[in-house]
Amino acid sequence: MTPIFYDTHAHLDYPDFAKDFPDVLARAQAAGIAKVYSIGTDLESSQRAIALAEKHAEVFAVVGWHPNDAFAASDDIRPALRKLVNHPKIVAIGETGLDYYRLPTSQDSSATTADDERVKQKQAQVFQQQLEVAAELGFNVVIHQRGDCLADTLKIFEPFATRVRAVFHCFASDAATMQRVIALGSLVSFTGILTFRNGQNIRATLAATPLDKFMLETDCPFLAPAPYRGKRCEPAYVKEISEVAAQVKGCSLTELSAATCATANGFFRGLGTG
Repeated sequence: MTPIFYDTHAHLDYPDFAKDFPDVLARAQAAGIAKVYSIGTDLESSQRAIALAEKHAEVFAVVGWHPNDAFAASDDIRPALRKLVNHPKIVAIGETGLDYYRLPTSQDSSATTADDERVKQKQAQVFQQQLEVAAELGFNVVIHQRGDCLADTLKIFEPFATRVRAVFHCFASDAATMQRVIALGSLVSFTGILTFRNGQNIRATLAATPLDKFMLETDCPFLAPAPYRGKRCEPAYVKEISEVAAQVKGCSLTELSAATCATANGFFRGLGTG
């Protein structure tokens, strides 16, 4: 029997999947991927994720604003977010967080550090508002953090950590950072980077992560695992990620399935134990 896994972070609403979406879901099912969490990146993306979740029993929606889309958000996104989450198939808020990887000065020679600061402040505002709604309404959050922003991410998140749990998705930091996240009662999640030849540092972090403190994801259409690297990623490829993860953890696929699915069911709202 094929072990069951979940893809806890997919962007199914992206145009990459428009032409063959039924086939994408069929391949996921054939690979034993029983649930797929479609992650919103702004208001429209979140609404598309909800629409997919309404049509497909195995799809669930996470709604929010990605930090790279923060400038498209209104000054106060909380009213719109409160309306969005009033749906039975919404299971978390996100993806939210901070991203300092592509600040203005890294993209435009005429940009200034003041431009960078404006971006950082807007990202922080949108992140803070999403955490406020999550705490108010009892949702956990999916956190994106890229670039040199860990300290700022934790500074904003830590005041909420007793009321909101987070998963730090596409985790690519060291074991010490993972331990800081877990000490806050939160989780980490690993992608196809685990399978990359140059992913030894990520495998080392996974090796140090307790079996009940992480989840698996694709972040598709990005980060396809070996042997598909460089191609479009899709939820079925959690199978390849799980095989490497089981090797790293020294456990069977059945044990990994039980642990990661139980962790996801405990983290995402309203998914029960199945």
